[in-house]
Amino acid sequence: MSRCFAPLLSALWLLAAIGALLDWACPPNLGRLVTVGAEIQDRNLRTFALLPAPNGVWRFRTDVERVAPVMRDLLIAVEDRRFRYHPGVDPIALGRAVVQAAWYGRVVSGGSTLAMQAARLLEPRPRTVRSKLIEIARALQLRMRYGQTGILDIWLTLAPFGGNLEGVRAGALAWFGTPPEALEPAQAALLVAIPRRPEALRPDRHGPAANAVRDRVLAVGVAAGLFDATDPPPIPTSRLALPRHAPQVVAGLARQPIVATTLDLRLQVAAERLAQQILSGLPERASLAMLIADVSTREYRAMVAGDWRNQARSGALDLTRAVRSPGSALKPFIYAMAFADGITGPDAVIPDLPRRFGGYAPENFDRGFAGTVTAGEALRRSLNLPAVALLDQIGPLRFAATLQQAGAAPVLPRGANPALPLALGGAGFTLRQATSLYAALATDGSGGMLRLFPDAAPTDAAPTGVPFLPIEAARATADVLTRPFPSGGPPGVAWKTGTSWGGRDAWALGFDARHVAGVWIGRPDGTPLTGASGYSLALPILARVFDLLPAAPRSPPAQSRPSARAQALVADGLRLLFPPSGAVLSADGRVTIRAMGGQRPLTFLVDGDRLASEPVRREVGWQPPGPGFYRITVLDARGEAVRSSVRVKGE
Repeated sequence: MSRCFAPLLSALWLLAAIGALLDWACPPNLGRLVTVGAEIQDRNLRTFALLPAPNGVWRFRTDVERVAPVMRDLLIAVEDRRFRYHPGVDPIALGRAVVQAAWYGRVVSGGSTLAMQAARLLEPRPRTVRSKLIEIARALQLRMRYGQTGILDIWLTLAPFGGNLEGVRAGALAWFGTPPEALEPAQAALLVAIPRRPEALRPDRHGPAANAVRDRVLAVGVAAGLFDATDPPPIPTSRLALPRHAPQVVAGLARQPIVATTLDLRLQVAAERLAQQILSGLPERASLAMLIADVSTREYRAMVAGDWRNQARSGALDLTRAVRSPGSALKPFIYAMAFADGITGPDAVIPDLPRRFGGYAPENFDRGFAGTVTAGEALRRSLNLPAVALLDQIGPLRFAATLQQAGAAPVLPRGANPALPLALGGAGFTLRQATSLYAALATDGSGGMLRLFPDAAPTDAAPTGVPFLPIEAARATADVLTRPFPSGGPPGVAWKTGTSWGGRDAWALGFDARHVAGVWIGRPDGTPLTGASGYSLALPILARVFDLLPAAPRSPPAQSRPSARAQALVADGLRLLFPPSGAVLSADGRVTIRAMGGQRPLTFLVDGDRLASEPVRREVGWQPPGPGFYRITVLDARGEAVRSSVRVKGE
């Protein structure tokens, strides 16, 4: 029988040679092959999310290297067992189909090779003799152009799997929730079967028919020695939802066939599950955004951008990019710059007392004042006036420029310049910007936005590594923010909260030795959440975020030996000569408070009230207002402080 077809085989090879000359004139139409959706991959090349092709079809580029070998081998065994030997058209199969059709008066076997099927998938046509002849010509052309691998790639990308599913990747994920790389024999058999009659063999609508054809395909695979005979599992009865994680984020990505990201699928799933639990308990129309990133690589690992299931919560918006007021969340960077400039230090004493800055008179959240506190305590307690006073010395314009250099430019009202309210949230930032800034505190103080792509930074980012804060200042600030348990925050994590005016935005940001995370809660439309605060609302969520991560607590601050300059400053340190602590003074006379050392000008306080003094002098007169106990504090220009407690007795 084979000898009878030898002349036909030679003729086909001759046609293939002629086809090489005509190929340039009639190239195949690859429009359907290149019109594919986007597959978003995580850092381990797992399918993170899928976006459909422009025409709404779930079709994704699939090549033979990205499917299980059993799928490839079973497809060839069932559809085209001489695939590796013919030039695109199998003369034996084609001749047999012609003879059977003539004998029985109907089509018994199609005779189509995988190359002919690929031609039909590229350019669907009515099933006529003319169409079959065109498919034969195209099959020869495709075999010559793309080889066997290219033909398999076309079939794997375009084969129909019922409804708007095309290609093995969409079929495997929709029917089994399994990527094609991990297909098992019974799954591969169903995917080989369905394209024969895509609508008639849909498992969710025609289960018995699909099951019967699947079993026949399995029998072919067993006969070909591809796998052993076993009892196959039941076929699926419903179509699964295709992967769609972080939909608001991936919707804004470039539509490439494959988009690699730095995200981690397992962590993303855990973060989304946590977010859904939290959203169910939030006030009406309130939403949530969360970010998790690796501090060493500056790469995002998980992103929750809002409640995409709920349009009342602006589910389509990417809330990690929403510009909102950070409240007190920027205070750590004011203190870090003050530490770097030598304006103050973590253990230096600074006043938290009523003060006006021109027409601006900030108050604390509780409308009270703490008196004198250390800078570290002022930052931990998020006191407002010390932060504004430090920003006044740093300069709002310089502070804003530094943040911009780090890739997080504050958004100000049109025509406005940076001003002191910047310390308390008087500018707009995104959660992405804020989390990126905290990554600088977690590492070496270098700025730059966190990355979503492994090989390039996002277009809206400053390059990682831009100088932002001296490493000593970053570490000192991080040490201040790392608080012992219990503190309301996650143990071993440096954290800070922020609350904008009226409770419109509740923030919590933190980092340990491996990860940085940010949480924002608010209403997307900007209306207030009455009584909400970063501490009460966002911080507990931040603690739960870190529960998802492997423990990596920050080390306690290293005890370093003081430098020669520091020793000299101690030798000439500020000292209170009179009155000594515990002294008993008389109320009927004026007291001279005397200090030595320190850097002038000195500031003298009694119970937090500032005494008028001359900048060049190291003493001041004080008239006790009456008997009682008093606390005397002297501050120098470096923020160093000395104190004494005295008693004034009556006459």
